[in-house]
Amino acid sequence: MEQHKCVIIGSGPAGYTAAIYAARANMNPVLYTGLEVGGQLTTTTEVENFPGYPDGIMGPQMMEDFKKQAERFNTEVRFGMVTKVDLSKEKGGWHTLTIDDEKQIQAKTVIIATGASAKYLGLESERRLMGHGVSACAVCDGFFYRGKEVVLVGGGDAACEEAIYLSKLCPKVTMLVRGDKMRASKIMQDRVFNTENIHVLFNTETVEILGEQAVEGVKVFSKTENTEYVIPAHGFFVAIGHKPNTDIFKGQIDMDETGYIRTIPCTSKTNLPGVFAVGDVQDKVYRQAVTAAGSGCMGALDAERYLAEVEGH
Repeated sequence: MEQHKCVIIGSGPAGYTAAIYAARANMNPVLYTGLEVGGQLTTTTEVENFPGYPDGIMGPQMMEDFKKQAERFNTEVRFGMVTKVDLSKEKGGWHTLTIDDEKQIQAKTVIIATGASAKYLGLESERRLMGHGVSACAVCDGFFYRGKEVVLVGGGDAACEEAIYLSKLCPKVTMLVRGDKMRASKIMQDRVFNTENIHVLFNTETVEILGEQAVEGVKVFSKTENTEYVIPAHGFFVAIGHKPNTDIFKGQIDMDETGYIRTIPCTSKTNLPGVFAVGDVQDKVYRQAVTAAGSGCMGALDAERYLAEVEGH
């Protein structure tokens, strides 16, 4: 069976940064991309808030740059999906990973960078206009809608935070809440209701996002008035939550109630020796490319120190 010092699962900013650091430390990392090569950033258009790109860069191109840099230091990037894991509880033990339900390999250290996927409504128009007015990250993309009216769907704390962020950029933010009340904490609701340019519509569902090349409006259904109508808008933000991609690790790694991997504070260490978690798979607060990259660096450094300890040099 193939055995490696370091296997990285995931190919977003966290995974590729971990690969860059691990490769430079002569750990000869193997990185499995997963099915979504490049992670969430491949669904965005222009990225303007990552340091080092003064003119901005398209998300897919940025991930290609990360990949090239990792490969430059001899990271072996493999297209494949880790479909099962058998993680050792022993310090210095081998972790066994199954690739695409077929091949098994072993690793002394595993860096989990599988990320989290934004939840979407599942509309055809939503998929079609993704990156052309439809976004699941106001902090990432809100700047592009400065001076324009936008619609946001969601009723939790994260949705309220995004609505407040957008209200500082946009003249009008219409917030669609499917039920008759928000799930958000009282303090967040108060902030929303006290922000003049946020308009909250309860019992309102999204029917379709309108526009051919870009968002031009949102057709909604009011359950209260039993009628459909159109809200003019240039941006549509989905804030109904994220799902961490951790199903294959359940029962082996400590997670919180929503499936995010728990790490020891100020480290990337999980409850298992030689297993590290980086990026959005363990971060439900910031969820930015730059914080993911930073934690990828932490994961590689933690893995390097762990290997030095168990190998005795």
